[in-house]
Amino acid sequence: MPLALLLLVLTAGWRIVALYEPALSNFSPLMALAFCGGVYFRNRWQWLVPFAALTLTDLYIDHYYAVEYHYQWTLGGAAIRTLCFAAALGFGLLVAHRRSWLNLFSGALGGSILFYLVTNTSSWIGDAGYAHNAAGWWQAMTVGHPEFPPTVAFFRNTLVSDLLFTGLFAGAMEVAAQRRGEASLLGSRASA
Repeated sequence: MPLALLLLVLTAGWRIVALYEPALSNFSPLMALAFCGGVYFRNRWQWLVPFAALTLTDLYIDHYYAVEYHYQWTLGGAAIRTLCFAAALGFGLLVAHRRSWLNLFSGALGGSILFYLVTNTSSWIGDAGYAHNAAGWWQAMTVGHPEFPPTVAFFRNTLVSDLLFTGLFAGAMEVAAQRRGEASLLGSRASA
């Protein structure tokens, strides 16, 4: 439980700090934590950590966007983000049965791409600021709204952070297993 609370505070804090530094937009450990939670955590309560951090920070970020940009997120958007995180957890559960660096990379990559495609397509469908044709969808996938950084920059940050934090988390789990004198976590079915 202390590890789960520490992860919750650190990931939520990171996401809030990144809000005030536009270059870090979407550079967050949350998706990697959801994915790695599926890979490594056998205590299902720990799976709730990234979802709690996502929900708490979404509330703050929504308020920030409403004040700064007069733009509010919708409940549907929050549901879409939560479903993407649930899919990342599911990817992690699949990888847990055949852990390898390649499978970890593939799962993290898949979660990043899924999040990008689903959230930007959802924005294109529900946002009146986008034309509802192929050009509008392409705008949602690449440049987004002019008052925000390009959506492709958000994807870049998501992809880099998902791969980086997945590697860091898996590496930490590997070191912890070695210190306990256990066999490699990668390539085995050992549980954390």
